[in-house]
Amino acid sequence: MNRINTAFKNKPIFMPYFPLGFPDLETSIDVIEALAKNGADLMEVGLSFSDPLADGPVIQHATQIALEKGITVKKALQAVVELRKRGVDIPLILMGYYNPMLAYGLENFIRDATNAGIDGFIIPDLPLEEAGEFTSLIGDLPLIQMLAPTSPDERMESIAHNAQGFIYLVSVTGVTGARAEISAGLGDLINRVRAHTAVPVCVGFGISDPEQAAQVGALADGVIVGSACVRMIEASANPVETAKAFARSFRAALKVGA
Repeated sequence: MNRINTAFKNKPIFMPYFPLGFPDLETSIDVIEALAKNGADLMEVGLSFSDPLADGPVIQHATQIALEKGITVKKALQAVVELRKRGVDIPLILMGYYNPMLAYGLENFIRDATNAGIDGFIIPDLPLEEAGEFTSLIGDLPLIQMLAPTSPDERMESIAHNAQGFIYLVSVTGVTGARAEISAGLGDLINRVRAHTAVPVCVGFGISDPEQAAQVGALADGVIVGSACVRMIEASANPVETAKAFARSFRAALKVGA
């Protein structure tokens, strides 16, 4: 938790997402290193899965390519070890679906992820009510909870009250993917969540450019950018340089808006 707590000392934080293994394993490591060293405060690193129910077409496509190129949970965790060896010292949050973790073996997965240097987990298809076995094994590491505009007040209160690390607030209904504009009711939604928790509230889903990030950062404690990051880097002839510029542009926009 120390790295996460430290990251939120300079809010709003910038948290990009990128899947390990896309467009190949070595490039993904280089891209994540570039993002981490050029403006990202936290990094959401993706474990690929064949049925990513919460993800939109951009991330689905990227994770499918990663699987076709041979990414596995073991290789992904080894990539995290390599990132730490390269001096990436920001928090790394592992985002993935529950089935590959179960197939790997929960105790083995959590042990290897912890030893690799992971700071927390996001598992979209593991509701809090069914997470007892997982949370009993992760010790002090947080299982980051997700809330959405459709979350009933009672459920929002329950999840927020027990949250660790930060809240991942889904800004819109539906799957991941950049949108043309931020939700008009986002400020009210953030206030609803903050009424139940003191942990930071980070907003994801739909943030497409630095200007939108600045608007969200004026309301939230952090901004999560996934599809826009993956799409821009995929389209680049020089993914590492694009990753550097991408991180710098979002970091600059959030700094101005802070």
